[in-house]
Amino acid sequence: MKPLRVALFTGNYNHIRDGVALTLNRLVHHLEQESIAVKIFAPSSLQPAIVPHAGELIVTPSISMPVPGRKEYRVATHFPRKDRRELAAFNPDLIHIATPDGLGIGALKWAKKHKVPVVSSYHTHFLSYVDYYKLFLGPVKWPFKKMMQWFYPQCERTYVPTQSMIDELAREQIHGHMKIWARGIDTDSFNPKKRDEEWRRSVGIADDELVVSFVSRLVWEKELRTYIESVRSLQKEFPKVRAMVVGDGPAMKEAQKLLPNGIFTGFCGGDDLARAYASSDIFLFPSFTETFGNVTLEAMSSGLPCLVADAIGSRSLVIDGQNGFLAKAGDLSDFITKLRILIEDASLREQMAQQSRVLAMNYQWSSINHALVEDYYKVIDEYALKHIKST
Repeated sequence: MKPLRVALFTGNYNHIRDGVALTLNRLVHHLEQESIAVKIFAPSSLQPAIVPHAGELIVTPSISMPVPGRKEYRVATHFPRKDRRELAAFNPDLIHIATPDGLGIGALKWAKKHKVPVVSSYHTHFLSYVDYYKLFLGPVKWPFKKMMQWFYPQCERTYVPTQSMIDELAREQIHGHMKIWARGIDTDSFNPKKRDEEWRRSVGIADDELVVSFVSRLVWEKELRTYIESVRSLQKEFPKVRAMVVGDGPAMKEAQKLLPNGIFTGFCGGDDLARAYASSDIFLFPSFTETFGNVTLEAMSSGLPCLVADAIGSRSLVIDGQNGFLAKAGDLSDFITKLRILIEDASLREQMAQQSRVLAMNYQWSSINHALVEDYYKVIDEYALKHIKST
């Protein structure tokens, strides 16, 4: 197979450190390891969160997201002429669009004009975010949904992290050539052996305390409030239960007020993040806006029983009653009931922890991204054949 030239268009690559950006940086790193030339077109900021980032980044025009408390997120507005010249000079064999924003739509139109095959990937369940912020974004839901119904069928592939997400898109009448591109995990880095009793003591955790952790960017749409209320409601009954919140974000100060006895580590990455996971006892993540659930997979690889929302991303990872529990999305009482079971039953926690680790071993980044590259080549061949037949 000849080396490829791939252009990647995305709404977030380095300015926010979230699951989308980390997944795409891992992909670019993998592509470059396979001697594939990559050029990334994306917004950025004066103080990007991912430094250094993988690959060559062309910074594109953007504005702050028009949602209170989310000004750090950027929205790519368009695909300017100078960047179109940059793309033409790069002469890509394939264009991969990760966000159907002004930039992504501009890239799609350029590709159609220049007869370059386009694939897309679905990382953020946009419609659920519109529902969450309905006071501010409600009026855009219908046109945005219509745009998605138009956009994705024009791509040769749309890579989606789970079958449940494909099913959800179908219910919204969003179709196309959907194919699963799962997410992976470095099981050597995220490992139960990273548990560190000395570190626990250094952050104020007693040896006999049970740590219930939440790992995410600290924004309320991650159902941080459900996590807080679940833990607080049981601490009176189980005073040895401690909350540990790993991450940073605009909800940090208010969350600290609501959990005055909680441990807030701030942002953690690399070995620090792996140690925080492994030094926990239960992972509680009520968010229902995930398309996959990277943090849930990290917790599983770290050997934790997981209590998560019965929603699109999480239910593809957590088998209810086997490596954790699924609770009804948005149902605080269901989360409290199932968290109580995990707190009370140490033997069950241990069984679920072991099973989490076993299940996580099925998700290896190298094989997942290699399969994606193989499909890139397949798309290019299919596209060429299709255009030969049409001439």
